[in-house]
Amino acid sequence: MLNHVTSNLRDPKIGRRRCIELGLGGAMGLSFLDLLAAQSNASSDQQSRSFGQAKSCVLIFLFGGPGQQDLWDMKPDAPAEIRGDFRPISTKVSGVSISEYLPQMSQQADKITIVRSVSHRDFEHGSASYTALTGHPHPKPGTNTPASKNDFPTYGAVISKVKPTPKPIPSAVILGPVMHQGNRPPMAGQNAGFLGNGYDPFRVAANPGETDFQVGGLHVPFEMTTQRQQLRFDLLNTLGNLKGRLNTLEPILGMSQLKRRAHGLLASAHSQRAFTLSDEPQKVRERYGPHRFGQTMLLTRRLVEAQVPLVTINWSRSNNDQWDTHSKNYAKLREILPPFDQGLANFLADLDQRGLLDTTLVVCLGEFGRTPKINKDAGRDHWPDCYSVLLAGGGIGRGVVYGSSDPHAAYPASDPVAPWDLAATAYHLLGVDPQRHIYDRVRRPFVLAPGNVLTDCFL
Repeated sequence: MLNHVTSNLRDPKIGRRRCIELGLGGAMGLSFLDLLAAQSNASSDQQSRSFGQAKSCVLIFLFGGPGQQDLWDMKPDAPAEIRGDFRPISTKVSGVSISEYLPQMSQQADKITIVRSVSHRDFEHGSASYTALTGHPHPKPGTNTPASKNDFPTYGAVISKVKPTPKPIPSAVILGPVMHQGNRPPMAGQNAGFLGNGYDPFRVAANPGETDFQVGGLHVPFEMTTQRQQLRFDLLNTLGNLKGRLNTLEPILGMSQLKRRAHGLLASAHSQRAFTLSDEPQKVRERYGPHRFGQTMLLTRRLVEAQVPLVTINWSRSNNDQWDTHSKNYAKLREILPPFDQGLANFLADLDQRGLLDTTLVVCLGEFGRTPKINKDAGRDHWPDCYSVLLAGGGIGRGVVYGSSDPHAAYPASDPVAPWDLAATAYHLLGVDPQRHIYDRVRRPFVLAPGNVLTDCFL
């Protein structure tokens, strides 16, 4: 029995917070095992209450990997070659500090959870991005293997398959261009993979910050009346039904769903307006910022209001891959942190003011962090051993720091978290059992997320 208790204490799901609770319980005369049982029951109740609390999920992907010690996990007492040029500033949460280049986010700290102990072992952009965007380790870690039809599907594709919206809107939207590592083909993890193209998220590659921004494919020609459009859709359905048994095959089912969604979107003026950023008051647009990221986050808020289940934002090649700061780290961060700070802070504040944050899970992450020590080119290199991720809304706690890193932000010091734990948590909050299976083209079963739900991060 003692060995069982010891192993429980080593479980990352029982962190410092729970150990403190156990100590207090002992002081009140409760047995250690009683407290473990009570903790288990409380965790189960908490999971039950939180399941499906999020109606939408927003995944903000900072391709290249932002440095944890320059944004969310400052180390002001470390040597200069580790702490870097930036200084910490206080936030609305007592005792929690973040980078001085995130002043607006410091005022939103009471709405977020900062996870400072995320860790994995993949140092390469391509395969690590696959992990960040699917919640699964890449079968060939440390590589830039291009996307293939055998990949595990990205989050939006999974939601399109297992929990599609009945509304005439996409079940998943990607805002931003297709991501490439250098001049290589598109990276894995961005599409539906083995589910088939019918489950690919709807992509908006254009820059919402441009004055002539519009979403291609949503505008029906003037001569195409609603009646003619319906007749064409009915004819397409009739031809499709002639295929008989083919309609039961997964790729065909996916394309059929995509066809229905496209028809619904073209026929619904209300749904199309979700993509019409010009409807926003100029003051609101200015508050988010005139840059691409700010206007993308404003468009994201409109998609959340339209109840799109999964929105992914790619800060990637169109932004010159500036999160991959192998050289001139601080010069680059001084350029990109102000728009990032403005866009994200106003997005969170706006969601909260409109009563949407409690039902919208926000996940902001890169594929890894940066090295503790600054290199000879005044940059930081790839570092997956420990980095920070921001969570908010959808049942996530407010004003919380989960986990910790060592004095150099090099390795987790407590409560280590893996990318697949983040995936399990996101699916759980979206009302999808992370342990359920989906099947590839030859009907092999795959667990949605092989990690643990982070119940300690819940409200």
